Amino acid sequence: MHSAKLTIARILSVLLIALGFCNTALAQENSPYSRYGLGDLTPNHNMFTRGMGGISAATNDNRSINFTNPASLSNLALTLFDLGGEIDIRTLKSSNPVGKFNSVNTYFSYLQVGFPLTTQKMASKGMGWGMSFGIRPVTKINYKIEKNERLTNIDSLNTLYEGNGGTNQAFIGTGFKIKNFSIGINAGYMFGSKDYSTKLTFINDTTFYYLSNSETKTTFGGLFFNAGMQYDIPLAHDSKNPKVVTKSLRLGLYGNLQQNLRANKDIIRETIYYDPNGGYFRVDSVFEDKDIKGKIRYPASFGFGVNYQEKHWMFGADLEVSNWSSYRYYNETDAVKNNWTLRVGAQYDPSDFNKPTKKYFNFVSYRAGFYYGPDYITINKNRPEYGFTLGAGFPLTSLKRISYPYQFVMLNTGLEIGNRGNRQTNVRENLVRINIGISMSARWFEKRKYY
Repeated sequence: MHSAKLTIARILSVLLIALGFCNTALAQENSPYSRYGLGDLTPNHNMFTRGMGGISAATNDNRSINFTNPASLSNLALTLFDLGGEIDIRTLKSSNPVGKFNSVNTYFSYLQVGFPLTTQKMASKGMGWGMSFGIRPVTKINYKIEKNERLTNIDSLNTLYEGNGGTNQAFIGTGFKIKNFSIGINAGYMFGSKDYSTKLTFINDTTFYYLSNSETKTTFGGLFFNAGMQYDIPLAHDSKNPKVVTKSLRLGLYGNLQQNLRANKDIIRETIYYDPNGGYFRVDSVFEDKDIKGKIRYPASFGFGVNYQEKHWMFGADLEVSNWSSYRYYNETDAVKNNWTLRVGAQYDPSDFNKPTKKYFNFVSYRAGFYYGPDYITINKNRPEYGFTLGAGFPLTSLKRISYPYQFVMLNTGLEIGNRGNRQTNVRENLVRINIGISMSARWFEKRKYY
């Protein structure tokens, strides 16, 4: 047992060190599709549910914080610290022109803290109350594409397309439960940036002329809200203790309304010079307009799902729908359309707190799932997006403490193998994502009685 814990701790240390290194050293995603809308959407699920295809609408587990549906916060039993990161490995294949690009990147996924607010009196009446706060990325923009072509009877032309930025959320949420019904809300600030540029260079053999640079920089921000609800349906009870539910069905629903984000845009058209030793220098400004105020319309979305749970098993399915056709950037549309995603997942948890055991792997949770749906970024037509997931939850706590419910340190891991596009789309994207999360619970913020 000691050896297993030591091994897992060492693996965790190595992964966290690698994660910190890669954040600075391997930021080269180069996905051309992040040019559209607000960029590539990041998974809006915690590491607990990612191993199950991302099912979150009806998921309610007090070993992690489910920020997708804030109604689940009502079930928090102890103060919980939840941190997640991912290693993203992508392969892009282009059919016209024929090309291939590989990238390896690491990303911060979320940081959140949750704690119960339920009093003893509330608990006696079948009520629950919890709260959480945190920060997470919503989208990311990162591409760099270079194109070289020979102009008829004259020089060559080099075109460099670059984009950077993304969207983030800082949020606070609360969930409240009365018997079998839970409701919750998240509120906070959504903010981010879009920086697009196009550089043109005319080349005569080895001579570089001055470059033309067209750049648009946009910053935006605004308040956001999303809400959710869950309803538990007991299906069977323990014969010896009728208060204990052995089989249950849970229904879940979450969503957000359309939101307008305030935006400021700078447009620059300039002639620049490139010095290999010092970078780019402005030679002349052709056009410049700064602090152009406008709005970015962020679309409404919702999801609903169902979870079935018994002693050791959990099965669930979600359907997510987003109205991206309503997206607007300064009243302009983009190559985005409405999309939906079907998610299916399961978990097997062999642990039984009523039967203490010294076998470590009896406390490991095993997860699997898949998802499928059209991509929200559309060029000519919607691209299919699908993937398969595997995951496991490894306790990093001694068996003596693990046998006491809800006090734990948990390492949540996940593997996602996905694909965007098919043979009919010009650019196909193969994805391998390694998810790593840490959940830690403790009895903080609790009033204690001593006798």
